[in-house]
Amino acid sequence: MALIKSISGIRGTIGGKTNDNLTPLDIVKFAAAYGTWLMQQSNNPKVVIGRDGRISGEMVSSLVVNTLLGLGLDVVDLGLSTTPTVEMAVQFEAAAGGIILTASHNPKEWNALKLLNSKGEFISGDEGKLILDLAAAEDFNFASVDKLGTYIKNGTSLQKHIDAVLNYDLVDIAAIKKAKFKIVVDAVNSTGAIAVPAMLKALGVKDIIVINEEVNGKFAHNPEPLPEHLTQLSSEVVKEKASLGIAVDPDVDRLCFVCEDGSMFGEEYTLVAVSDYVLSKRQGNTVSNMSSTRALKDVTVKNGGEYFPSAVGEVNVVNKMKAVNAVIGGEGNGGIIVPDLHYGRDALIGIALFLTHLANSEKTIKQLRNTYPDYFMSKNKIALQNGTDVKEIFEKIKDKYKNQPINTEDGLKIEFDTDWVHLRTSNTEPIIRIYAESNFETTSDNIAKRLMQDIGQMM
Repeated sequence: MALIKSISGIRGTIGGKTNDNLTPLDIVKFAAAYGTWLMQQSNNPKVVIGRDGRISGEMVSSLVVNTLLGLGLDVVDLGLSTTPTVEMAVQFEAAAGGIILTASHNPKEWNALKLLNSKGEFISGDEGKLILDLAAAEDFNFASVDKLGTYIKNGTSLQKHIDAVLNYDLVDIAAIKKAKFKIVVDAVNSTGAIAVPAMLKALGVKDIIVINEEVNGKFAHNPEPLPEHLTQLSSEVVKEKASLGIAVDPDVDRLCFVCEDGSMFGEEYTLVAVSDYVLSKRQGNTVSNMSSTRALKDVTVKNGGEYFPSAVGEVNVVNKMKAVNAVIGGEGNGGIIVPDLHYGRDALIGIALFLTHLANSEKTIKQLRNTYPDYFMSKNKIALQNGTDVKEIFEKIKDKYKNQPINTEDGLKIEFDTDWVHLRTSNTEPIIRIYAESNFETTSDNIAKRLMQDIGQMM
């Protein structure tokens, strides 16, 4: 059981003892700290909240809503929603901020408060520290009975989000309709079951099959959209003779595809394909985090742009995108950020742009995938015991590989000619992630195994 405080929000497992898990007392404390910080930022009392389909979602939402009302803030509650929809709703509603109640790809026992600023973007590390300090000090001033906040339930934001995608100039609805795609969607028992079919229907897709569509938070499989968790989707695509399969995570900010033969398009290649399409229409720069495939750099250079890596974490990707005026960016975990729509990972705009690209290519999804370079990434993780000194481990590894090019901007990235390995602690789980990439699958696996052995010997 765990409670993790980071730039990704306040995340923890439901139940157990306070300060060690995400208990009702912890939820109230952090919601009060965020609400207090918001009130220090502006006189705007409005805040938007929404949640994914988790079992604990209703309980967590009730605690957060009533804490914010108790501070005197006015709450616009989207109810069951998606992360990108809440982000956009902050702007739709001209709110001071927003809270998304989701633990993203984590299993069902987890939940989280993901915190947004007035632009509908994740708060910065410095802002997060101020909120954590407020929570630690419990420096809250609740409203008197005559100044309690107001509560409004809003069910229109998803449609506004979909309309914004439909109106985006690079989305070609006519081409998508003409292609007559048959699509299987794995909604993993969360709000993707509401949002993704609605998006597809709006794009003119008539033949849609949804699996794991009951929004009950009892995830039919591990909710992280990785190949080993998508065997049911893969089988269903083949069985239904579908054009493709779509998988999202519980809060619909990550996106990946399955080809018509049941093989994986590759979550790393979601951003590559969408970027290739966008760059073919408007030249510019791209950004992804340094744990993402270098195939993005390849397609960027091919289209006359420049590629820039960032530290891992959506906030870091967004900051780098703003700094280099990127036209498209995101993360290799299937997160697409289209800046002139909004600065947040968004599976709905990702679906619309990908289907436009696929329809205009007049290829099958497998044929489209074969137009991109083959890099193989090995994604691994090592669980951390309490008290593990990660800094010391990284220093020892840095010393061991001191003759290789090393980047320490975010954990430790070591380059071996054209191959690389990236080690970093997770923002969302007590683990070290080990990502390695090479032109050859066995090479990337072997690099990752070698580094995992090094870490094991040093723990």
